[in-house]
Amino acid sequence: MSHGHEHHGEGHGHGPRVLPASLAAPEEAIKAWRMRLLVVGALAAIVSLVAFSWSHEGRNHLLRAYLMGFMISFGFAGGGLAMLMLQYVSGGKWGLLLRRPLEAASRTLWLVAAMVIPVLALMKHLYQWAAFPDKAATAAAYAKGLMTQEQMLTANAKHAMLSPTAAIVQVVVVFGILLAIMTLLNRWSLQRDADPAAGTQASFDYWRIKTENLSGIGILIYVILMTDLAILLIKSLDVTWYSSIYGLQFLVGQGYQTLALGILISILLSRYEPFKTLLRTTEQHDLGKFAFAFTMLNIYLCFAEFLIIWSGNVPDEIPWYLARIHGGWWVICSLDFICHWLIPFTLLLSRDLKRNKSKMIALTCWMIFARCLDMFWLIEPNFKDAAANLHITNNIGILAYITVPVAVLSVWGAYYLTELMKRPLVNVNDPHLEEMLEPEHAH
Repeated sequence: MSHGHEHHGEGHGHGPRVLPASLAAPEEAIKAWRMRLLVVGALAAIVSLVAFSWSHEGRNHLLRAYLMGFMISFGFAGGGLAMLMLQYVSGGKWGLLLRRPLEAASRTLWLVAAMVIPVLALMKHLYQWAAFPDKAATAAAYAKGLMTQEQMLTANAKHAMLSPTAAIVQVVVVFGILLAIMTLLNRWSLQRDADPAAGTQASFDYWRIKTENLSGIGILIYVILMTDLAILLIKSLDVTWYSSIYGLQFLVGQGYQTLALGILISILLSRYEPFKTLLRTTEQHDLGKFAFAFTMLNIYLCFAEFLIIWSGNVPDEIPWYLARIHGGWWVICSLDFICHWLIPFTLLLSRDLKRNKSKMIALTCWMIFARCLDMFWLIEPNFKDAAANLHITNNIGILAYITVPVAVLSVWGAYYLTELMKRPLVNVNDPHLEEMLEPEHAH
């Protein structure tokens, strides 16, 4: 069958393009990508264990860096589910193109749920509320100088949510509900293609309404559950820190990294069928604009939180920022702003860049790196020794923030690619497919 016209922004076909005979993922290419990730992950894991596990400080950094890798992996998996539900609610060709990659990302929630076990098992080494789980323990810690009075009083007030038992219950509930939603949407996606009435308006309407009904309430449920997990695992690293916008920041950050991954994998897959036929310049441009919107929203939320806290000048709130600008952390703060927001914002202003495959590959890889840098900035300064550890000469264990996330994300990426190969890359029972096969008339 015809593979369609070239579509790099200048194709002017006279009729609709035709899907290739096989809609399966390019198995050989994906297996090669997966093998590279597994090799990189294995090497990073070996380096992490050999270089950093021999000292107490090194083991602490291994755990903190693992938490960073876990949260980024959860961002891809949970963000994939949230973006999938958003597409079902909003519709559009961009969502059909990303649907199967997003489904594959959502199915990695099983792996991410298993990844959280070490965090829960070793939580007392990360969180004060886990190390001192009741009022007697916090009082003893305060007497020994292990907690400030504010930390003691705040931890006591939050024991209903922040305690080892409550933490385990919350994690089980969060992943149980998310896995249930993910399973239904992924099952319906296969049933949709197998529908005997596929291609008819009745079939389109039936599946559209069914997925919309679950996704509408599912988005609300996801926001609540993701906010709870972000507070539990990241915000509570500083038990005295409060923020009413923290959950929304994490939600937008997940959209930022998930879109970057979705655009990256789509462009890489466009070297092969069926994405070679499906990914027109128009759809790539639309995805680039979507990523630009998330970049702007990310900037707005982070600056709004800082501005509110700065203008309020409340002693209980400003230490969180002070810890992230003193002791050399101002450099990391500046790099976070430049890498995470300024560079993507500036480059995504360019129409030509959004339509250029090689440049978008480089930019999306950069955005994923920037998200990792941002997570480092969120996690490490919560600990007393953070300022000293920022200097490698004082503690080489800080380098675990490079090797451990690389190992964790490589394992996640390999599992993601495995899931991506399990289904055809296109959902054919969707009215937007016909639109995507129309000849492109780029301007």
